[in-house]
Amino acid sequence: MTAPALDPVGLLTFGESMVSLRSTGPLANGGTLNMQVAGAESNVAIGVARLGHTSAWAGAVGADPHGEFIVTQLRGEGVHLHHSVHPDRSTGVMFLEQRTADLSRAFYYRAGSAGATISRDHVAAALDGGARILHLTGITPALSAEARDAVEYAAERAAGEGIVVSFDVNYRSKLWSRDQARAVLGLLARHATIVIASDDELDLIAPPQAGSGAAGRPGNTGASDEATADVEACAARRLLEAGVREVVVKRGAAGAAVYTAEGLLEAPALAVTCLDTVGAGDAFTAGYLSALLGGAKVPERLHRGILAGAFAVSTRGDWEGLPRPEELALLDAARGSTQR
Repeated sequence: MTAPALDPVGLLTFGESMVSLRSTGPLANGGTLNMQVAGAESNVAIGVARLGHTSAWAGAVGADPHGEFIVTQLRGEGVHLHHSVHPDRSTGVMFLEQRTADLSRAFYYRAGSAGATISRDHVAAALDGGARILHLTGITPALSAEARDAVEYAAERAAGEGIVVSFDVNYRSKLWSRDQARAVLGLLARHATIVIASDDELDLIAPPQAGSGAAGRPGNTGASDEATADVEACAARRLLEAGVREVVVKRGAAGAAVYTAEGLLEAPALAVTCLDTVGAGDAFTAGYLSALLGGAKVPERLHRGILAGAFAVSTRGDWEGLPRPEELALLDAARGSTQR
């Protein structure tokens, strides 16, 4: 008797999850460190799961307590796992320093980590189970040649199978240069259904303007707001012409925008007390994609993304403060209020 086919997960993502050791002040002064799970892709998977949809994460961890901690945390948040345990490589570690109230610094110890060994075999096995959305970031292809091949394979396969491909640029200057990133990420973006980027990342993926050798640089220092907006719109238009369906631009404290063939939709950020900006972009992405899984149109997706981002920045941790469906209305209450 043939076993019934399993329903595909709502969202599948893969990449490196690390242990994050967070300080509450300058690392050079010592003090207590708080141990948490960090990773852009697993942050999104957790956010989507918390908002009531199935999500899965594929990756590799080391045969060490750090790897055990990551697996336990992700499972505890309801994320389905397609992971392997590398016998010889360690799980990546990141120190996150709260240097001032307004500035955090990340120090990575991930070179040669277990997470960098993710391969197309990992990804193929995860994709065989099906997914409605494949979520990729520009972090994973920077980890190793093997990881880059896995991302390229996954993007091309998912697009060919009609799976929605979400691609968050997530540029990390400590992993590679902008020119190195541009050479890889622009090719990945051509497979994307939805591109998500900060306004200063669009030049890494937008096709060059006709008659020019390279895309413009959004957000250049000294540029006027009008000039920056024009560059953003131009880059978004070129991506749409290249086949991307939605170009979602994260503008931080200024909110977010979505460019589609129908036009531009913008929304301001919510006014909340900011405690920790780390993970805010991943929270926005989780909110946006969870609304897509729920069948919402672009305006509601944008609102959900901004709402999830507001939860993230007003609580400490990469994902710890992300909301559940019944909590989404909490930020409608007056600031400083107590729910009784």
